Amino acid sequence: MSNRYSKSTVFDYIQIIIGASLVGLSFNIFLLPSRIAAGGISGVSTILYELFGYNPAYVQWIINIPLIILGLVLAGKEFSAKTLVGTFFVPFVIWLTGGIDLSVNNPLLSSIYGGILLGIGLGIVYRGNGSTGGTALIAQLLKKYTGISSGFSQLIVDGVVVITSAFVFNFELALYALMSIYVTSKVIDFVQLQTSPTKLVLIITDNEEKVQAIIKNEIDRGLTKVKSTGGYSNNEKTMIFCVVEQSEAVYLKKVLQTAEPSSFVIFLNASEILGLGFSKAKLYR
Repeated sequence: MSNRYSKSTVFDYIQIIIGASLVGLSFNIFLLPSRIAAGGISGVSTILYELFGYNPAYVQWIINIPLIILGLVLAGKEFSAKTLVGTFFVPFVIWLTGGIDLSVNNPLLSSIYGGILLGIGLGIVYRGNGSTGGTALIAQLLKKYTGISSGFSQLIVDGVVVITSAFVFNFELALYALMSIYVTSKVIDFVQLQTSPTKLVLIITDNEEKVQAIIKNEIDRGLTKVKSTGGYSNNEKTMIFCVVEQSEAVYLKKVLQTAEPSSFVIFLNASEILGLGFSKAKLYR
């Protein structure tokens, strides 16, 4: 069991390193040359590079250091060594490949292909249960202390960066940055779950209290329980309904596979979600 867990952990770190490398390459090949500040710390470093000529890799490291400390203090168990690896590796790849020049300066091509490559990289990092730190952590903390959804939290943070880029560069490049953010979000969703960003999770289980505790403690979501009967065994079971967001679905899948492998779990696409915790997210995403 420990050997299998070790192999899984090593594979997670491999995914994080590969994904972070793709994130760094998308920045140097597409986003920075075209001056597209597509949200996040990378967007901030693009703006500071334009204004003062600061090396984007150093800027990202410097900004991420206090965020890492803040995450360790405030996020607790939600902040892991995997986040540290992802947070370090993105600017490291940007620094390592700083001299690369493929002459991709067209903002339309850069916003589309930069968004695709960025989305693939982030999706792989998230599949490894990691993070690249930065504004994603800020959004996570906003969600934790304000109660608004993670999607809307991220939109607020990225929106500030894009609005700032409109003043530093121009309004047209800010629109390209919005296009890149949209492409990135769709590609992340495809890489992670190959479907829509909101999921309806159906869990059929004999351990109702354990699964309920996992949902409450790990992702802090509400749920509905329905008593059911197994068609083959005729034993009484519990069917649990839970609606979650994209990143939460990936995390819940990993937790259930480890803590409750005997439960039968189905992830379904969910659209037009109305209600507390989802109505605003659907309007603004």
